[in-house]
Amino acid sequence: MKIPPLAHRGLAISSSNLAAVLAIIITSYLMLVVDISIVLTGLPKIQAELQFSSASLSWVQNAYTLAFGGLLLLGARAGDILGRRRMFMMGLALFTTASLAIGVARSPAWLLGARAIQGVGAAVLAPSTLALLSTHFSEGPERTRALAYYSAAAGVGASLGLVLGGLVADLISWRVGFFINLPIGLTLMWGARRYLAETPRRAGQLDVIGAVSSTLGMTALVYAIVRSAESGWGDGLTEASFVIGIALLAFFIFNELRATQPILPLRLFASRERAGAYAARMLFLGGMVGFWFFTTQYLQSVLGYRPLQAGLAFLPTTVPNFAMAMMVPMLTRKYGNARLLAAGLAIAIAGMAWLAQVTAHSPYLTSVALPMILIGIGQGAALGPLTVTAVAGVTEEDTGAASGVVNVAHQLGGSLGLSVLVVVSAFTTSNTSDATEHLANRIANTLTASTVMLLISLVLVLVFIARPQPQSQVR
Repeated sequence: MKIPPLAHRGLAISSSNLAAVLAIIITSYLMLVVDISIVLTGLPKIQAELQFSSASLSWVQNAYTLAFGGLLLLGARAGDILGRRRMFMMGLALFTTASLAIGVARSPAWLLGARAIQGVGAAVLAPSTLALLSTHFSEGPERTRALAYYSAAAGVGASLGLVLGGLVADLISWRVGFFINLPIGLTLMWGARRYLAETPRRAGQLDVIGAVSSTLGMTALVYAIVRSAESGWGDGLTEASFVIGIALLAFFIFNELRATQPILPLRLFASRERAGAYAARMLFLGGMVGFWFFTTQYLQSVLGYRPLQAGLAFLPTTVPNFAMAMMVPMLTRKYGNARLLAAGLAIAIAGMAWLAQVTAHSPYLTSVALPMILIGIGQGAALGPLTVTAVAGVTEEDTGAASGVVNVAHQLGGSLGLSVLVVVSAFTTSNTSDATEHLANRIANTLTASTVMLLISLVLVLVFIARPQPQSQVR
């Protein structure tokens, strides 16, 4: 039995109000997407101004993504139980306040703490945006159109964040990129109170123990890996963090087996296709986050680009990425989900391997822009099919959890992959005494490691997704 949206449950919502609802939801989601990429073009200036080390700089991204990915499933469950509009506004308040704190940060610890709180706000806000869209728009053409606009925001937001981040970092300060969230967030909270209808509360339990243990476990594990880049694996704190991280993750699995309403139903991994899709996504995002993180440093610190130029220099990736993502439905019908996924990964691998050949004297057009086009096409072709595979065949009761795990794999895969690449960068040796050439060598090595991650992701796809399953095993 279909549950009608709020607009059809006695709450008459005019077309103008529905337009306002859509604008509020898309703008809030766009703010989340933009904030992930807006920091990238400002990284070199953040590092110089706040005195981050090369390894600790990765925490500007990891503090956000670990909190976002680790608490995302809890945020989704909280919305179901406490009401989507309430959690939407709470997430906005946290995200906006943390953005202000980041903008006035005076030390690395201050900035990273605020970034973590911003990630918590995103974990509460993100699942509510999609849920509120579904409850306000009728299933059919109305909802399909709204979802199309919602999906397009992701593609537009990535490019907008890179260019906007470069613009403000170049002309004013990287801090302005976070200050602009304050008026936007306050306006969205006012609009949410006026135009969004609250969803009914439901009975249920919050698996706080599972959420906290998984988030702290991943954070400790990533911290150990990043710390090893500067202190080595023989360091006592590195070893202790690694052991604590593994223990907490083991406890998380134990808790999920016993929890009445686990945030992560382990039965989702019973399907080899879904398990393969989750693992492939984590590796894919690990490689891709490394691409964004280290290429912006290459453009600015090696080629000497200004932040705005660096943001514009990513357009050969973001534009093909968006265009290919729009073509995925048509290509899937023609070639099938698995074939398109494998082809997308292969194209991305070719682009990443090409980009990994950069030196301190590489020309932008042939050594950066052209491989970027392949990377953009590959990412646009791969992410959609990965998502489809990850939620295919799940029962109705597990649909929300399966979708949540996709986003968790997205965020945590990026954090884990980036921490490994930081170690690769730190342990790169060079025969040159020139600092710029040495940095170029380090970045080239990390891009090679990113290529390896993508290659392993492709192997997982070919083994667990593309290879036909024996008929006797098909459920």
